This record gives sequence, structure tokens and C-alpha cells, in this order.
Amino acid sequence: AAPCRFAHYFVLCGIDAESGLEPDELAGENFDQSPLRRTFKSKVLAHYPQNIEWNPFDQDAVNMLCMPKGLSFRTQADNRDPQLHSFIITREDGSRTYGFVLTFYEEVTSKQICTAMQTLYQMHNAEQYSSVYASSSCSMDSLASSINEGDATSLAKLQRYKSYDISRDTLYVSKCICLITPLPFMQACKKFLIQLYKAVTSQQPPPLPLESYIHNILYEVPLPPPGRSLKFYGVYEPIICQRPGPNELPLSDYPLREVFELLGLENLVQVFTCVLLEMQILLYSQ
Repeated sequence: AAPCRFAHYFVLCGIDAESGLEPDELAGENFDQSPLRRTFKSKVLAHYPQNIEWNPFDQDAVNMLCMPKGLSFRTQADNRDPQLHSFIITREDGSRTYGFVLTFYEEVTSKQICTAMQTLYQMHNAEQYSSVYASSSCSMDSLASSINEGDATSLAKLQRYKSYDISRDTLYVSKCICLITPLPFMQACKKFLIQLYKAVTSQQPPPLPLESYIHNILYEVPLPPPGRSLKFYGVYEPIICQRPGPNELPLSDYPLREVFELLGLENLVQVFTCVLLEMQILLYSQ
């Protein structure tokens, strides 16, 4: 039965080549920023299964939680290391499902998207020049003579830095793969997603087609019973997860070391004190 499966959905989010580049206003669009630093609308490209009766797939919510900042673009000069994050969906009855997302960057193969990015940069540069000229106290006649050679060189370097030239640069766009599960098995989901990502980007094809691994984790890997451990195979290595028993502490698969590194000892003690005092706590993060 579906409620007894390890994972409920596998989701793929990214750019819709047919829709093109649409500004993502919900992500806090800032047109003053260069196009590579703006955010654009993402889309759920595929999800399996299509729907579960007792846990309907909310496409808009999952897309927003998988890519909360929308699509982001990079060039070969930028850092493109994959990143993992998680989210929780809480329903009206208090039940929860958990999402684990691996975001990575892949090369943009659509000529239309690359051309659109080039056009955005041309418009952005033109606006920058016009604002510089408008703010200049010099008259238009003396403008050319007021810019010395050093200023022109600096301006050229500034335009090239964090810019995009279709003839020179390779454009990359963010994409994510996600598992939605009934329990927060973070480490197991992380290992599966990383192995799947390596299989996608590897020069050598995986032992089996990618669809086989996705089908396996969705339909053949069961949810471990309370107090038991489960071992299943990812793409390259086996994955082990353990579910606490009825009389044990709830499942907490998140590494405490990261909490200490992110918050620091004093802040963590303060947060723990607030928990004991039943105060409202808000943690803000990018």
C-alpha cells in the first residue's frame, strides 16, 4: 500500500524552455540587479506518480518549496556546486510529509534561452549607461572628453565581470530533483539523490536505466517498521536507514554538528532556553 512506501513522490523542477524567461515576482525580483543575479520562474517538469489519492500532489506548493528563489543562472566562472535542502508540508489535520531537494546546475542547450539572456544583458547595460550619463554633471558635448582612459578600462572590466556574452560564455541554469517522504529520513534521501545526480552527470552510464532506480524507491522500497532498520540499494552503493521504536525518541536524522556550526554555542543555548520556556521562535535563513 502507498502509505507503507519509503517515498511518495519523485519530483523534477527546472526551466520550461517553451515558456522562456519569466521574472519570478514572488521570489523578490529586483530589476536593478544584473540578469544573472535575477530570479526567474521555475516549473515542475515531471513528478511520479501522477497523484496519490490520500496525499494529493500540490504542484504550486512543491515547486515553490523545491526552488524558493526560482531559477538561478550561472556561467563557467561561477560556483556551481550542488546543494541540498529540506522542507516540511503540514496539512490541516497536523500530518506531515517531508521533502528533500538536491539543486544542481546544468548547461542551457536552448538557443532561445541563451539569446534571451543576451538580450536582457544588452538592455541592462544600456540602462546602466543612460543612468551614468544622466547623473553626470557634464554636458553631452564634453562627456566624451570627461572620461579618461582609466575610467573606460575600469568600466569595461566592470561590464565583463558577472556578465554574459553568448559568444564567450557557457550558460548554466539550476535544476532540482526531490523526494517526498512520510518520515524525515534525511541521510538516506541525501545519499540516494547524490548517487542519482552522479549517475546523471557521469560519463559512464549507470548499471541500470535511471528509471529503474526511481521506480525502485517509489514502489519497491518499504517504510521500515518502528524499531527496525532498512537496507536498500541506490545507484552505486547500498543505503541504510533506521526507524526509532515506539518507546524511543522521535526520528531526528539531521546532524547536530551543523546546528552548532551555523548558530554557534551561545545562540544554540539561547534557542534551547526559549524552547524550555515555550517561547515563540523564528529562525531566518537564506
